[in-house]
Amino acid sequence: MNNLTFFKGKKVFLTGHTGFKGSWLSRILILSGAEVTGYALEAPVEAKLFDTLHLEKNMHSVIGDIRDREKLIRTMQEAQPEIVFHLAAQPIVRESYRDPVGTYAANVMGTVHVLECARQCESVRSLVNVTTDKVYENKEWEYGYRENDPLDGYDPYSNSKSCSELVTHSYKQSFFTDGRCAVSTCRAGNVIGGGDFAADRIVPDCVRAAEKKEPIIVRNPHSTRPFQHVLEPLFLYLTVAKAQWENAELAGCYNVGPDDCDCVNTGRLADLFCETWGGGMHWINRYDGGPHEANFLKLDCSKVKKVFGWKPHFHVEEAMAATVEWSKKWLAGADMREVTDEQIRAYAARFEEKQIDAGGCTKGVSGSRQI
Repeated sequence: MNNLTFFKGKKVFLTGHTGFKGSWLSRILILSGAEVTGYALEAPVEAKLFDTLHLEKNMHSVIGDIRDREKLIRTMQEAQPEIVFHLAAQPIVRESYRDPVGTYAANVMGTVHVLECARQCESVRSLVNVTTDKVYENKEWEYGYRENDPLDGYDPYSNSKSCSELVTHSYKQSFFTDGRCAVSTCRAGNVIGGGDFAADRIVPDCVRAAEKKEPIIVRNPHSTRPFQHVLEPLFLYLTVAKAQWENAELAGCYNVGPDDCDCVNTGRLADLFCETWGGGMHWINRYDGGPHEANFLKLDCSKVKKVFGWKPHFHVEEAMAATVEWSKKWLAGADMREVTDEQIRAYAARFEEKQIDAGGCTKGVSGSRQI
């Protein structure tokens, strides 16, 4: 993984390391030879990717709340990191309706605390705040949102992430203009991949249904999202952290999502899962009258493609194939650290290839597995 040699020996501080994306990023950084300190709450699910991969053996894991500013400051000062990735958040839209105060506290004040800690920790040279594609004022139009479009998420989760962007921009202008630390935000779409055990997410719901040999319940099959494999945005976060370390003028805000041909609705994603999993899997449309969630959302990623030469390396079918492969091996009791490492190395090899043809969208659409 030659593109990750930059991180060898670097001290990296990662919030949210016990979560789905955080666990994958932790493993990538460990494989790169970084000295990783993680700070997060325990993952609120029975099965935890962090535990499945035995990540605590190769990093310094601190269980703590980003709302606890004093503990966060102590932990960061002890770690003296050079690079900070801020992923810790309350990430579920439905949970944000149940607990809006807790969501704002984690996603807004948590961001304030991380940035304040980085301001006080003079070792930090590069910071990446991970937000979401949902930060934009969503007009449900067919165009992808660009980085200069208005920020105004509708629901408490989305809005709290819009606020996180504004907080980051303010701190960047107010406290990080001396060149010591470069600060960027990355706005990623919906990620899929092996090891996501969260509630109220389509692919984990699919895996749980497959495990029980039950139909998949899909509550909003017509909502379109920029689904992508988890490794796609993670490698972009690493790219941004490295690039702004070397050239602070590259710090900014960046969308990262799939090409338009891979922005599919939830029903099509469920179809792909059923086709890939096999065994007669199917799904049922069962709208439950839940709170408002966006029906149509996609990103314009022209900026990140131009600035970094980045492009997606998985079509949505490949992303689903990798997800199903991981999940089936997990259910079969395989060595999941080995499986995860294989997927990381395979993706890294594709990422390193300079002349990959991303290909067009000449993809057939098979019939729905809905009943």
